[in-house]
Amino acid sequence: MASPRVRRLILTACGLLCVGLAVIGWILPVVPATPFLLLAAWLFARSSPRLHRWLRGNRLFGRCLRDYEDGRGLPWTWKAGTLAIIWGSVAISATFVAQATWMRLLLAAVALGVSWHILRLPTRRR
Repeated sequence: MASPRVRRLILTACGLLCVGLAVIGWILPVVPATPFLLLAAWLFARSSPRLHRWLRGNRLFGRCLRDYEDGRGLPWTWKAGTLAIIWGSVAISATFVAQATWMRLLLAAVALGVSWHILRLPTRRR
């Protein structure tokens, strides 16, 4: 088992990688930013309170992250956009990438799980 310091460093490094991927997701429409942002927040919450505060205070995505973490939910436009991107990506992946039936079923199961989670979140008024 890794020491607490090594564990913290690994979690912080993974969190920074996720922030980088989230930034790429804000630029490129095919890369989803939100899952990487949420994962980075989770990793920082367990490894670096300073980086977690920085992420929550970020002017680009801090408000949505705070609202999500504090249980206030997401605006309906974000919910609809997220669901459209998820199911569009699954449709494209299932059609052009996933060759095996089990891969297509796995994609559908993940999309259903994420959709269920998104729909259960409170809808925040702007």
